[in-house]
Amino acid sequence: MTGAGQTPPPGWYPDPSGAPGMVRWWDGGTWADVMMPAGPGVAVRSAPGTPAARPEPAIEPTKESAPSPGGSRLWTAAVVVVVVIAAVIGTVLAVRSGGDSDRVAGPPSSGALPDPPVAGPTFPPGTVRIIDRAAGISYPFLGEGWSEFTLGRMDETTETLGQFFTTQDDTPDGGLFISQCTSGPVSPLYGGAADLQATVTGLAASVRGNYYPGPNEQEVLRDEPRTVDGRDAHLYEFQLTWDVEGYDATGERAALLLIDVGRPEPALLYISIPNTHAELYGVINRVIDAVDVL
Repeated sequence: MTGAGQTPPPGWYPDPSGAPGMVRWWDGGTWADVMMPAGPGVAVRSAPGTPAARPEPAIEPTKESAPSPGGSRLWTAAVVVVVVIAAVIGTVLAVRSGGDSDRVAGPPSSGALPDPPVAGPTFPPGTVRIIDRAAGISYPFLGEGWSEFTLGRMDETTETLGQFFTTQDDTPDGGLFISQCTSGPVSPLYGGAADLQATVTGLAASVRGNYYPGPNEQEVLRDEPRTVDGRDAHLYEFQLTWDVEGYDATGERAALLLIDVGRPEPALLYISIPNTHAELYGVINRVIDAVDVL
């Protein structure tokens, strides 16, 4: 991950394994254990390890090599011809390329790694989706490093489906600490679709008490109604912080999206990412924006 005698700065880079449309986080020393699709909200740097082009040294004519006046005119004429030919070739190439303004230019000679524009779909075409038929929604699978959720049912849903990866193997209570993106029909114990805000607020209080070390402090980031695929929904997002010995993370960002899917039980999408993997916070918005109702 080094090149030209310097280490590239932390950031998102094209996945080194060459997976198309995927990016992986480089923390300045090692690659992260998960990757994700490139898209809006993810500033992807140019591929590291490529030495910057060195500028050609300026050629200063000496007395011995200085052209004669006649030679100077011939040289000037030759330069004009070359410039004209280059302009014609450039015009042809521009026409053939269709004026593709989204093409990313290579790094400048200064060696900087520019951030290309983040245009296009939220996830690349063909991205695998998780189909939760019990809940009535689907959303993107996030790629390498994420595994099928096999840790049982969450208390807040009657069934739990989705994806996760482990961020700490042995917590003080003898369990795992994970990042997850899961879904399921809401348990009737927490209310229904009649008051989405009240239901999702109760669900947020439940996950805070069930799955996080305490004591902790909460900051509500978003508590807002939304529309998902033409259906009423409510988003509740919060940041938790704690100072509990034995945990690698000292906080976590979580979002609960509750959707009225036209069934007795609304669908819950729950996304949580500890601050040990804060570079993945952008996943929250991108997944929420890509949810479809079945």
